[in-house]
Amino acid sequence: RVHMKKNYLYITVFFSGMTALAVEMTASRLLGNVYGSSNLVWASIIGLILIYLTLGYWLGGKLADKNPHYKVFYKILMWGSLGVGLVPIISRIFLRLTGNLLTGFNIPLLIGAFFTVLVLFIFPVTLLGMASPFALKLALKDTSVAGRVGGLISAISTLGSFIGTFLPVLILVPLIGTYRTFLFFSSLLMLIATIGYFLFVDFKSWLRFSWMPLILIVLWIFGSSGADKVADELVYETESAYNYIQVLEINDYRYLCLNGGMGIHSIYHPTQLYYHGPWSQVLVAPFFNATPHPMESIDRMAIVGLAAGSTARQAEAVFEDIVIDGFEIDPFIVDVGYDYFGMEIDNLNVFVQDGRVGLKNSAGNYDIISIDAYRPPYIPWHLATVEFFEIVKNHLSDDGVVVINIGRSPSNRELLNDLSTTIHTIFPTIFVMDIPGSLNSVLFASKQAGSWENFVLNYEIISDLDVHPLLTEAMRVTIENRQETPPVSRVYTDDQTPIEWVTNKMVVDIILS
Repeated sequence: RVHMKKNYLYITVFFSGMTALAVEMTASRLLGNVYGSSNLVWASIIGLILIYLTLGYWLGGKLADKNPHYKVFYKILMWGSLGVGLVPIISRIFLRLTGNLLTGFNIPLLIGAFFTVLVLFIFPVTLLGMASPFALKLALKDTSVAGRVGGLISAISTLGSFIGTFLPVLILVPLIGTYRTFLFFSSLLMLIATIGYFLFVDFKSWLRFSWMPLILIVLWIFGSSGADKVADELVYETESAYNYIQVLEINDYRYLCLNGGMGIHSIYHPTQLYYHGPWSQVLVAPFFNATPHPMESIDRMAIVGLAAGSTARQAEAVFEDIVIDGFEIDPFIVDVGYDYFGMEIDNLNVFVQDGRVGLKNSAGNYDIISIDAYRPPYIPWHLATVEFFEIVKNHLSDDGVVVINIGRSPSNRELLNDLSTTIHTIFPTIFVMDIPGSLNSVLFASKQAGSWENFVLNYEIISDLDVHPLLTEAMRVTIENRQETPPVSRVYTDDQTPIEWVTNKMVVDIILS
């Protein structure tokens, strides 16, 4: 019986360690629905959960020395598992509130609610942290083997944490959603604690906690994921390993929103192609080259950050028979593109993979390469370095041009300046325009020595031709909103890219403004 107790104690430690890391990984998805997945969010989650675990280790050891009994141990886990199950339900109140405030641009209140949501993890995570030191006290009967027993418990807990790191991200969140992933681990740990009560305490003692699994059963039956942001226009939502995805429909326009943010990542209308955003500005990229630049020479294009295909649809309409390679890391977004955004484009080749890897391994050269994978405050640093833009240049045709959609704040253009400086080390000429009525700038980098003069002349020539009006309108907007070449700042490399500092300052600037 003593051997059985010890073995089941190890099983309990494994599942408590797994639940602790699963809570941490799934917490990022819970908060990401409203706050995004920037390093600032991740740092807050990881830092606070480490503090809560530290508190749990201290309290667990102290309580174990005072009351080293299985009844106390499994009582802690019963409460901890219930706390895990209640976190997404309680936090939903805050997420609904902050989601609607975010839609109304009430940023300062959002920050206060952000920390309020994080406070919700102090109760369950602290209790989960108490498991390992308490288990060590129960398992240790002979101090001569303290090192071996302590090492074994730490190893088992860490192994459980390893499983808890990947299981929610790769399987459970895409399969059953964020809320039910919390319920899954809550119910699993509740089951482990209940069995522990039956084996080592008594059924009568467990009856005082029998209402806890009943609450979880009710949450399984009646709780649902639902939309965190109340939106009557919501027509579809889902979760992937990368994003919380929403499709909204307003006045026959469909909008792709990711992670509950303010940004619109794709737009679709059955009869309209011009959306007053950065998508159509990609089409004007070749016309910084020498005049006259022939339309028929533009026959191949790559889009890093395809999303639901807005730019691809526009390019198909403007450039006859153009071949488009679209790179999108999230397969769920690709599915949404086909189902809701008319992405059935004959000449579109979709590659579900990271943009840098996909572009590096692609065959042939492109006349246009569009980089539209930056979503402030989250910027994939590996798509912003000298080494990446060398790959871009190597996959451009002789007169190819790269186009980059870059976010900014009302008064902070540091990210734009840094990227311009980085790209200028590879490309001879840089051109910038601001998207009117937005916080987006579009940067063009020509492989040849292009100029604004070339662009204006090409616009005058094309205006007299029988071309799609989307192109001439996009060229007109580009000319009217041209900017000076950004000042020289810092260069991003694979070794050193302080992009988190820059984007965090952008967030602060938006809050203060």
